[in-house]
Order: sequence, then structure tokens, then C-alpha cells
Amino acid sequence: MTRIRETKTTFTAGEVSKELLGRGDLRAYENGALALRNVFIKPTGGVTRRAGLRYIDAAPGLGKLISFEFNTQQTYLLVITDSLIDIYAGGVKETSIAAPWSAAQISQIAWTQSADTLLFTHPDVPPKRLTRSTGGVWALNDWSFFTDNNIVQQPYFKFAGSEVTLTPGGTSGSISLTASEDVFEAGHEGTRLRVAGKEVEITDYDSATVVTATTIEDLPSTDATIDWFEQAFSPVRGYPVTVAFHQDRLVIGGSRDLPNRLWFSKSGDLFNFDLGEGLDDEAIEFAILSDQVNAIRGMFSGRHLQVFTSGAEWTVTGDPLTPTSVQIRRQTRIGSLIDRHVPPVNVDGATLFIARNKTEIQEFIYTDLEQAYKSSDLALLSRHIIENPVDMDYDSRRRLLFLVRGDGQFSALTVFRAEQVAAWTLHNTDGIVHSVSVVGEDVYMLIERDSNYFIEQIDDELNLDAALSGEVGTPATVWSGLDHLEGKSVSIVADGEVKPAQNVLSGTITLTESASTIEVGLPFTHIVEPLPPSDIGAAGGGRRIRMIEGLFRVQDTQSLRLDTGRGLRDIPLRQLGEDEVLDAAPPKVSGDIRVRALGWRTEGTKTLWRIEQSDPLAFTLLSVTTQLKVND
Repeated sequence: MTRIRETKTTFTAGEVSKELLGRGDLRAYENGALALRNVFIKPTGGVTRRAGLRYIDAAPGLGKLISFEFNTQQTYLLVITDSLIDIYAGGVKETSIAAPWSAAQISQIAWTQSADTLLFTHPDVPPKRLTRSTGGVWALNDWSFFTDNNIVQQPYFKFAGSEVTLTPGGTSGSISLTASEDVFEAGHEGTRLRVAGKEVEITDYDSATVVTATTIEDLPSTDATIDWFEQAFSPVRGYPVTVAFHQDRLVIGGSRDLPNRLWFSKSGDLFNFDLGEGLDDEAIEFAILSDQVNAIRGMFSGRHLQVFTSGAEWTVTGDPLTPTSVQIRRQTRIGSLIDRHVPPVNVDGATLFIARNKTEIQEFIYTDLEQAYKSSDLALLSRHIIENPVDMDYDSRRRLLFLVRGDGQFSALTVFRAEQVAAWTLHNTDGIVHSVSVVGEDVYMLIERDSNYFIEQIDDELNLDAALSGEVGTPATVWSGLDHLEGKSVSIVADGEVKPAQNVLSGTITLTESASTIEVGLPFTHIVEPLPPSDIGAAGGGRRIRMIEGLFRVQDTQSLRLDTGRGLRDIPLRQLGEDEVLDAAPPKVSGDIRVRALGWRTEGTKTLWRIEQSDPLAFTLLSVTTQLKVND
């Protein structure tokens, strides 16, 4: 018989697909795991039980969470639901304002921020701007394009065929405009046209070929002309899809009826889209044309303006960006999500976006060697964790990318590019997660629990979900304020000790013994299960293997529930050189926990140990060293 000692010091490949069970030669096999559930991976290699979720407030319904940073000291969480925006500061609702988006439209809302203004776009709703005055007054208004002598400097476009003419019935005042083909709809009332370079406003719809208009500028003649354009954004033509700021210009990416077009404002004049004479500071406009559909889905301002379309990724260059220097080049052919707007996020200089096929998280990054951008799939080895993503945001403090899945679970990607760490874990809660947003250093989620919608915050001090914690000077047995958990079976940690679960009645629980501190919430289970030993893979070919002993190195851990082949059992935690830790209010232990194991295994795809526990207590695993015996 052969004895083998194996040491696993890192989980920096995350939970990998079972398809890798035959690829023990890969680095990801050595650093990965078969299951990592409800744990966060540290960039240094260990895993820790994920933080709990603190209950913040009830939300009106299904919606989206968005961050708004007024300044470095004032950050806000926007909760957008059906026709409403609730605004939170520090977890407390500050105000609510009416919004124009229905529940069905929320998934396509795009946004960007500049200073104290947040801009919103939606292809079917006029674009909005959210502002907060220094006096704390919030306002949501329509965009206001630069106007000079009643001339609105907004984008214009000729949607009709190039040969379609427009014949004015006069040159000033109230006039008729007659088109050579059907081009008008009732929704054109109130929109503006530019006819022979002069501006008019439609006041009445007469027919598909005739409208009445008021001249803003006198027209040069009543001759039929092909030189006419209508405003690019209107109830008839739709509104902007996405928006960004780049090189002191406001950039509009696509609209409902012009999905592949880009508009750049004048430099330093964010709502002025006057093309003028093509001078360096004037507005820029062009379409993305190629051999495939390029509906713009997102933009990111980095080294260059990165444009993410339904079929490819592009960059707009120009230093500085001017009408004569601007260039657009296709970089990769991946394509972005089309059924909802999920903005790309920047992580360590790379831009991460969700691929159109909904099974990839692509890293879009510039390479000096090729002098171009390349894309690589960060979920290649963990495809099962990325199913149907619907939202994501990056927490720079924890170095975690949070991704919400369509089935209500959420994933976390530990990213540390300098150390080539990209590790996925999967998380679940007693409910359905719909949205995530990072506000400053806080991570918020919108979660549906039993048809109720909750706003919850990831809290490193908690080990339960939808949780509340409290402390009183005089120990108490009755704890109230749990109305959001009415009728639910909750886990309880009182004075650091796990108590029996109770059902919440009238928003209250009653302890058998009084306590000064308490944490109450919904339990969740964390799982750590390694891949089978790579160099013993032939065990399934006639050899038998057993684990003799495992040395589990833990840090600040209060509970360890382990299966080494005889079922899950609680492992006593001992301080090095000290007696066994007491059961009540267990302290946090750091050190090596030695566990003996029995039993031979003949299946080479089965793991030798598994950690699974739902106790709401601290847990961090740094490494595992195992002694194995192989029967040749």
C-alpha cells in the first residue's frame, strides 16, 4: 500500500464544473472545488462563510436598485419600482418621488452620473435627469437640450427615404407641410422638423402626408425639398437606449428606431448636439455599420469609449475626440445581453460584461502587445454558476463581483487580476434575489420572500438572512420588531449562543432565558466540497483509496460540521494545547483541527470530505492537509 500526503492551500479557482473531473492536469483542478456554496473566497486563498443579509426595509414590489453618489460623504440607494423611486441614505428612506417607468419597463432602464446629476434613459420613455439640490430637494425632470432663440440643439435624423420630399405651404407662421409619401403619425404633434436648415414645430396631424406646423425660423421658399429631418427622439421614433460621459461630452448610444447610432454632444456643453461646421469642439454623430447587427446595449468610458452592441464590441478613439479625429473599430465579436440593460463594470482595469448567450461573463481588456482589446470568458470553468444572469455590480472592498441569476440565486466572483484569481461561488437564500447594487462600501439586494419584497444589506457581522440584531442594557426574553418575518421559522443567536428555532408570532419571539444581545433571521447552509485527489484518479480503475487523517486549518471559526465518509458530524474545536471549547457561546478558534477518518472508497469521482453546516456561527477554512492510503 502507498501513503500519500496532499495539501490544499487555496480555492482560487472557485467552484468548477463536474466536467473537469477528468482533467486533473489543469491548474484549476488543483485550486478548485466541486462545491462552494454560500462562502466567499478570499483573494489569499481561504474560504469563509458568507456574510448575512440585514433587513433594511420593505419595497413596494419588483424593481431595480441603483447607486447614486452625490459626493464622497453622501451616497444614496435608489429603489426603482412601478412608477416610483424610493431614495435611501445610510439604510434609511429619505424620500419618494414619482417615476414614469412601469414595472415591465424597469429592466431596460439605463443610467449614468455626472456630479450631482443622474441621467436615465429607456427606449420607450422620454429621458430623465434626477438631481438633488444642496438643500436636499430631489427632482426628476425631462432632459432639456440647449436652446438658443427657441432653436433646440437636439439630434435630428431623416427617417423617411432619401427621395421623400416635403413641400411647405408657406414660409412663416402657421403653415402646412405635405410629404410625397406617408411619413406622419398622430404622435408627431409637438415634435420639431428642420426643413431646408430651418426649424418648425408640428402643431396638428392632418393625415399621413400632411401636417400643420408653426415656423420657428422663416423658411427660404415653398419649393419641395429632400432637405428635411425630424428630431431623433420622439413618441413616434422612440428615445435613447443608453448614455455615458466621455472626454467632457455626453454620449447617447442608440435609440429605439436608431439602435446602431452614436451622438456626441459639444465638448463642455453636455446637452448641445449642434453639428455646426465640424469644428473640433462641435457635436459628432455617426452610425456603427458592419456585416452584422450592432444594436448598442451599453457603453463604458475608459482608455477609449467602449461600445457594447448586440453582436460585437467596439472602441471609439480620438485624442482628443473631434469630428475629424474620431474613429471606431470593432475589437471582438461576442455580443451583449439584449433583453435587459446590465451596465458593464470596471474591475482592475478590465471591463466585465454579460455575453448575449447568457452563459459567459466576458473580460474586455486592452493589451499592449496587440495594441487592441481582447475578450476572455471568466466563467469558462464554472459555466453552471452563470445561468441566465439578470443583474450585477462590483464590490471593490471585498473584491467581489455579485451576479444575480434568473432563478433567484446569486453568484460571487472573487477577482484579483494581479494574482490571476478569478473564482466563482454560488449562493442562495430563502427567497428570490432580483437586483444588486453597491453603494459606496455597502452592498444591497432586492429580495422577494413569500411574495413580499425586502431591501437587504450584506453585513459582515451577521450570519443569517433578512436578519435583525439588537442589544439592550437589561437582559430580556421578549424581542419584537420582526414583523417582516411573521410566521417564519427563524434561527436565533442570543449572547453568542445558538438557540432553538422559533416561529415569529405578532412580530415577536420569546426566549427561555434572558439575553443582552440577539441576532434573528433566516438560516442558510454553507458547503465546501473539494475535488477528488487528482493523482488518485485511477482509483476507479481497480484501486481503492481511503483518507486516514485530515488536518483542517481554520481561522476565527466557531463551528465545524464535517463528513469524512460516515455522515455529517460536529467536530469539537480545540485551541492548540488547550481543553475542548465549551458548547455555550463558542469563542472563535484559530488553528489546526485534526480529524481521523475510516472507510475505503472505490469510486474515483467521489470526494474524501465535505463541510456542510447551517449553524449561524463564524467559519473560515484556510487549508486542508490529508493523509491518504492507496491499495494498489
